[in-house]
Amino acid sequence: MEPILSQLLPMLTALWWPFCRILAMLIGAPVLGEAVTPVTVRILIALVLSILMLPLTTAAGAYAIEPFSMHGVVASIEQALIGFVLGLAFHFAMSVIGVLGYLVSSQMGFSMAVMNDPMNGQSSDVVSALLSVLSIMVFFAIDGHLVIANVIGQSFKAWPLGHGYSPMLINAIAYNVAWIFSAAMLLAIPIVFSTLVVQLGFGLLNRVAPALNLFALGFSVITIFGLMMLGQVVRFIPEHYVRMTNMVLELIRQQMQVAAHG
Repeated sequence: MEPILSQLLPMLTALWWPFCRILAMLIGAPVLGEAVTPVTVRILIALVLSILMLPLTTAAGAYAIEPFSMHGVVASIEQALIGFVLGLAFHFAMSVIGVLGYLVSSQMGFSMAVMNDPMNGQSSDVVSALLSVLSIMVFFAIDGHLVIANVIGQSFKAWPLGHGYSPMLINAIAYNVAWIFSAAMLLAIPIVFSTLVVQLGFGLLNRVAPALNLFALGFSVITIFGLMMLGQVVRFIPEHYVRMTNMVLELIRQQMQVAAHG
């Protein structure tokens, strides 16, 4: 019994390090990190991926670190930080769709139509919920879950266990937060501009015919016109999402090259 336990403990120790990184990445990743995915399912996925990636972690010297020591605690925090930052980078592309939904809803007057969002555990408008479902479908259509698994596997080669962690990845992702708003505005500009033109037209009409109840009439016309423009913009959202995901992958690839040469 003792020889079995002596062999089992190193294997469990080696399994702990990829489990920390993969679970942290799943927490920060889109769709898999949302409240719609149960915590038990997330843990099981992280456990299965950890077993599959044992050859990468054992080659990096996972047996040499004592988990019940200060070095082990620092290594656990390091693995969780790397995984969460990688998952957060993928979450940026999904956040663009959410920002787009809030911009469109506030411009069309749908911000008053708020419903409970079971995915995030909070209230959201109808347009944001619709665009979120669309982005989730695109995520699985482009095999986003397999891409995330590939990235987490490559990360063990770029940032091996026990070799330290450079903050360059965190800096690069923090500096690229601005393109979330720019990408959302790029999609929302047609709807914002068209509804602004309609509002200006009703403002001029109010000067000509002050007796008309333009508030009630203008709200309906702006909503209908905004929905027509949204129907035209929705066609380009999948292509836009794929392009943003490729930008995230290119960013991570550059950081992995820097870490490998460093």
